[in-house]
Amino acid sequence: MITETLSPREAVSHITPVIWARVNRLHLCKVISEFAHENIIIPEKQYENEGWGHYVLHAFSFNVQYRFRAKIGSLNHWYIDRDSLEKYTEGKPDRLDSLRFVVEFREAMGIDEQSLPVYMEEVSSTLCGSAYMHMQSTVRSGDLIHAGYQEIERAMTGHPRFIANNGRIGFDTADYRDYAPEAASAFSLIWVAGHRERTVFTSIEPLTYQQLLLQELGEELLGLFRGLLTKKGLDPDEYIFIQVHPWQWYNKLAIVFASDIAAGRLVYLGPGKDEYLPQQSIRTFFNVSNPDKFYVKTALSILNMGYVRGLSPGFMQTNPPVSKWVEELVEGDSYLRETGFCVLREIAGAGYTNMNCERSTRENSPYKKMLSCLWRESPLPKMKKGQRLMTMAALLHTDTEGAAFLPELIRASGLDTDPWIRQYLHCYMSPLLHCFYRYDLVFMPHGENLILVMEDHVPVRAIMKDLGEEVSVMNKGAGLPEEIRRIAVEVSDGERVRPIFTQLFDSIFRFIAAILHEHAGYPEERFWELIAECIHNYGLAHPQLEEKIRKYDLFVPEISPDALNRLQLRNNRQLRNRATPFNVKYIENVANPVARFEK
Repeated sequence: MITETLSPREAVSHITPVIWARVNRLHLCKVISEFAHENIIIPEKQYENEGWGHYVLHAFSFNVQYRFRAKIGSLNHWYIDRDSLEKYTEGKPDRLDSLRFVVEFREAMGIDEQSLPVYMEEVSSTLCGSAYMHMQSTVRSGDLIHAGYQEIERAMTGHPRFIANNGRIGFDTADYRDYAPEAASAFSLIWVAGHRERTVFTSIEPLTYQQLLLQELGEELLGLFRGLLTKKGLDPDEYIFIQVHPWQWYNKLAIVFASDIAAGRLVYLGPGKDEYLPQQSIRTFFNVSNPDKFYVKTALSILNMGYVRGLSPGFMQTNPPVSKWVEELVEGDSYLRETGFCVLREIAGAGYTNMNCERSTRENSPYKKMLSCLWRESPLPKMKKGQRLMTMAALLHTDTEGAAFLPELIRASGLDTDPWIRQYLHCYMSPLLHCFYRYDLVFMPHGENLILVMEDHVPVRAIMKDLGEEVSVMNKGAGLPEEIRRIAVEVSDGERVRPIFTQLFDSIFRFIAAILHEHAGYPEERFWELIAECIHNYGLAHPQLEEKIRKYDLFVPEISPDALNRLQLRNNRQLRNRATPFNVKYIENVANPVARFEK
């Protein structure tokens, strides 16, 4: 349901002095933690007391000091006591302000003058979203134990590493309440018709275009839409139907594609009957009217966390074949089946090419990615009775009162922490190790891309999604089918293990270790010992891969994960180039927390 007209006063009702002060304090703790983690800033240790280091951070040009106490864990993870953070300007207490911090440390951040205001807008938008959640949210971590898939999804607060993780530049305040996953009510997507001269459609057999339309629209609405084209003197069989985000229609397509609309190459059909809720990725939608129907992923030309979130029409031709290839590989592997690992196929895709945009530049412009959509399998048919779904991002979640979800989940399971973690790693890490060592295959397995299937609050399998754009085979000579050869990348031997160190160790496990230690008193070293145990057990189960496991060693003394915030500061519109996804900035070497457990 789209929000009625929002008054100017209502648009800022969540921005109150008390809430703004709270979210800035929390955000600044994250800024200092992650910037220190990436060595963008280097806090100075003053002394240590009762296990806490007391630190000062200077912005000399502004005569500013930040003082706080913190513990530093594995992988240079900074856990800051949020109540200890204080700011002094010219020796006098000052209020905490994330935007001021960005200005004060802009030189250390290395951001250019042209990009700085846009980055600050992304930070401000992130703070506004946090303020809205603090005003609205009454869901505590304990409440999420029995919550449904979508309830958990909308309680999440964004990527754990990125400072500007909810920018959504392009949305106004009303759009935020209509379309942001933490705020939105269910809404309908728009259907348009693109002429076959400009539109591609690809699907995985045996699904046909007509079957997809009948499933997603039903006979009545499909007949109505075909009739609309006929009344305009157009042949419905010459068009491909595409689902579109309402924001994209009003803000981009109705303007940028106006000449195509005038020529009848692109035709507005109307909203569908089904309603959807946006997922954390903001451009992917779960059908809440008919949950067994497909997910839908649409182009959405807003700037969010390092990219303008378009979809390439070219990728719409190759994403379904990529999904089919990955799914056949996974389903055909007995070890992956034993772990329960599976994927959600991108079952079909449609994309429209605006020739004016296409001819305007040779560059990989967001203007070329404004009108495409993907249809992805629903995870519900993969569940058994008594099972429930949960985004893996929830394992890193803390609520607005600072209570962590993961310890609550483990307590509810009735298991001790060791067996719970072992089972989680069996579902999550073991299959990813196998894909890497057996097939040179890596995913982007961060929290939002993984769905955990839970039984009695314990993970029993992991479901990987978002395959077409984020899967890579690190072997140009892998002999892939022609239509999916784009996913093969050449990577040096020294770089091959970096996806595991970045995506698993630094982006997931670092946070889990800290949460369990700080919120449940679970020894951090014990957590990393269980990671090492999982790696050793995988090697023992696959002696035929011994040489490769030794060559791509996960027990090296030091590792250097990707520096994600540095990437965003360098280019906030494209973190990575698909052709060279591993040519990125890195964190300086840090001790590998599993190295001590090498056998």
